[in-house]
Amino acid sequence: MALLVVCAMGASAMAGAWVQSQRSVRPVLSAQQERVISEQVLRDSAYVRQNVNQLASKVGDLQAKIIAMGGLSKRVAEVAGVSYTDPEVQATIEQASMAPVMDDITSEYGASWSAEGLGRELDMMTQQLSEQKDWFAMLDLVLTKRTGVEASLPTYTPVNYPYLSSSFGWRRNPVTGRHTMHEGLDFAAPKGTPIHAASGGVVTQARYASGYGKLIEISHGNGLVTRYAHASSFNVKVGDLVEKGQLIGRVGSTGRSTGSHLHFEVRMAGHPLDPTLFLARQQEPKQLVTDASGATQAVTAKVR
Repeated sequence: MALLVVCAMGASAMAGAWVQSQRSVRPVLSAQQERVISEQVLRDSAYVRQNVNQLASKVGDLQAKIIAMGGLSKRVAEVAGVSYTDPEVQATIEQASMAPVMDDITSEYGASWSAEGLGRELDMMTQQLSEQKDWFAMLDLVLTKRTGVEASLPTYTPVNYPYLSSSFGWRRNPVTGRHTMHEGLDFAAPKGTPIHAASGGVVTQARYASGYGKLIEISHGNGLVTRYAHASSFNVKVGDLVEKGQLIGRVGSTGRSTGSHLHFEVRMAGHPLDPTLFLARQQEPKQLVTDASGATQAVTAKVR
């Protein structure tokens, strides 16, 4: 028993000595660790601040570009003739133009930008850029559609003989002698003269038709078609895609005709339009169709 007591006392003494030794060492190690940690924090802070400064500068550049894009989109819209009235787009541009442009981590109000704040700014500008992208996409669609409409207008003179033997409107029919509506233009030209497509499109007719003789009809889309009558021969067939100015046939005197010539028509949704208002004219597509329709109605009303 005495031996056990002695052993227990010895163990207790040893444990106390170990605890005391740990207490004497821990403050020294903690101080060293604190210094190391403090130095590391300072280095990390300087590194983060440097990177945030660089990020703030890039955000400022991005803001400036967004503002410039806003002005550019307005100018493009004006050139395209598109009304710049989309409230969301206007709000986006105005918001971008009012945002403070950052070239340093400290704003003009003296407040420092945090990483979280910069993140929010980037998210907002990403949204602005997305909206502007949609706006430019819409402008591109409008311009592409307008280009397509302009390309489809029959503005190419179908023959190289500009002499008109008969114009559009009411006249005495040279065959029947009765007053009838002449729904196109007659170009006097020698037999075999090349006939060219007034615009690009799809050939919908290439056949012999009563009165027209050998007839070529081309659809240009949106209800707009052109007809080329009294041809002597065809150079195209139904379903062919043709380009503006392409050879499609040759002048003749087939059908109800008193001589070699090309009868040329322009029709919108089945209604005849005055071709002279399309040929070699520089107007807006809608205005051309409106003028041609108006002229047709005026001639019809005057005679009737």
